[in-house]
Amino acid sequence: MADWNEYKAASKKRGSLAMEVFIIESTPAGDPELVKQTLPDHLAYQAEQEQAGTLMFAGPLSDDSGENMNGSGMIIYKTASLERAKSITEKDPMHSSGARIYKIRRWLINEGSLQIDIKLSAQSVSLSED
Repeated sequence: MADWNEYKAASKKRGSLAMEVFIIESTPAGDPELVKQTLPDHLAYQAEQEQAGTLMFAGPLSDDSGENMNGSGMIIYKTASLERAKSITEKDPMHSSGARIYKIRRWLINEGSLQIDIKLSAQSVSLSED
């Protein structure tokens, strides 16, 4: 296995993006009611992290068929270190309450760009037309 920091340095040297982020896979710990009860606090915490500039993306994952929810979710944080990402993740009410457990991994983004086509919802369109 290659050393992470050596690989990251080599990626930068060859001109790759070499942008390090942290992927959190969050799964229910067992009690669906606790997950539901914790959701408002979790969403408020995620909004705080977005405002702070650490939350890149978050949302639910499907099962293998792509047709159904499986209860797990993914969060991507941009922080200075794995330790900081762990601290943020542990303070998330879903994790601190025991409603969900998580795995965290570094992800080195070497290629690509963010191209999002944002569609306005019908409600947003009707509000903007007033």
